[in-house]
Amino acid sequence: MNIGFSRRKILVPNPDCPWAEKMVLNPAMISDPEDENTIYMLFRSTGAWHEAQIADKPAPYPIFLGFGASYNAGRDWEFDFSRPAMSPRLEYDEERFRNQSFKNGKMFDFANGCIEDPRLFYFENELYLTVACRAFPPGPYWEHDDPVQCMPEWALDKTKYPPSITENRTVTLLYKVNLQELKKRNYENAFEIIAPLHQGDISDDRDVVLFPRRLKIDGKERIVCIHRPKEPWNYEIGKNCKTPSIFIALGDNFSDFYTGKAEEFLFAVPEYEWEANRIGASCAPVELEKERWLLPYHGKQNDTVGYTQSFMILEEQPNGLPKIIKRPAERFLFAENDWELEGDFTIPCVFTCSMLIQKDGRTLFGYGAADRVVGIAECDFNALLSAL
Repeated sequence: MNIGFSRRKILVPNPDCPWAEKMVLNPAMISDPEDENTIYMLFRSTGAWHEAQIADKPAPYPIFLGFGASYNAGRDWEFDFSRPAMSPRLEYDEERFRNQSFKNGKMFDFANGCIEDPRLFYFENELYLTVACRAFPPGPYWEHDDPVQCMPEWALDKTKYPPSITENRTVTLLYKVNLQELKKRNYENAFEIIAPLHQGDISDDRDVVLFPRRLKIDGKERIVCIHRPKEPWNYEIGKNCKTPSIFIALGDNFSDFYTGKAEEFLFAVPEYEWEANRIGASCAPVELEKERWLLPYHGKQNDTVGYTQSFMILEEQPNGLPKIIKRPAERFLFAENDWELEGDFTIPCVFTCSMLIQKDGRTLFGYGAADRVVGIAECDFNALLSAL
C-alpha cells in the first residue's frame, strides 16, 4: 500500500567501536517533552566480545544499547560511541551471577547477556522502557542460531536452573527511565529496573509494550500488556495456535505479569500471507481519540519475504478487551532498498520499534533494516489514517 513513505539510512556499524562494529538496528525514539524537535534514540548493537569467550566455544556477541540524539526533528543525528547507554553484565561466575540476577529466590534481572529491541513509551505520565534480554549472549546467530552455544556449562544444568536460563530464553524487562539523566548521558542513573513482564519459564517472549494508561475492562481499571510468546501453545489460551501470535495480559500491578497473577488472552493471530510465520507489536499503542487506538505491528511471512510493518485500529469495549476494527490485508512498509533486503542475517527486514507523530502530522518510524543498519521512514499521519 503506497502512502508516500520516504526512508533513509541514518546509522551503520562502527568498525572502531567494539560494541557496535557488527550490527546496529531496531531503535527506540522519544521526543523531548519540552521541545519536539529534540528526539532521543536508543539503538541495539553488537560486536564480537572475545574477552568473554569460553574455551572451545564461539566468540559471544553480547547485545548493548547505544544512545543518539537529533536536534532538528530527526533530520540529522549524532551518536555516542564513547560507551553504551546500557550494557549486559556478562557475569559468568555462578555465585556472582546468582547474587546479581535473583530476587526472592527467582531469576529477576535477565540483562546479563543481551539487552535487545528497546521500546520507549509513557505509562501514566512516567517514561518506561521495555527490552528483550537473555541471561547469556549468543554467538554469531546469523550463522548458527543456537542461543546456548556460548553459555558456561553450569548454566545448562536443568536440575538446578529453569528453562529461562538453561535454554537462554528471551525475557522482556521493564525499566523506568529518567529522561533528564539520559539526555545528559548520565547513563548509570537513567534506568531503574522494575520487573520482567511475563513468565519466562513458560515461553521465550518478545515485542512487549504497555497501553499508555489503564483501561477499564469489565468495570475495573487494568494495566494492559501486549506480548508475543514464541511458543503460544504453552499457554492454555494458545494451545491451538500454530505460530507466534499477539497476547494481551491484564494486571493490577507490574509484578502480576511476572508472578503469574495476570489474566492472559489471545488477541490476534496471523491472518494474511505476509504474516504466516508470526506477528507481534512494534511499539506502544497510540491513542487516536477517546477509546480508539492505533497499534503498529509487524508480520513475517518467511525467510525470503521477511518482515512487514503494518497497523491495526483498536476500539475499547465496555465489557471486554479492545476490539480490532481495522486491519488492512495489504502490506504497508516492507524491505525494498538494497540495504533493507539482506545483510549478514539474510532475511529482508523492516523492523520498527518506534513511532513519533509531530504536531504538523510528520510521522517518523525508527527501524532496523536487514538486521544490520538503522533507518528512518517518514509519512504524513493523516495519509496513514486515510489508508487505514
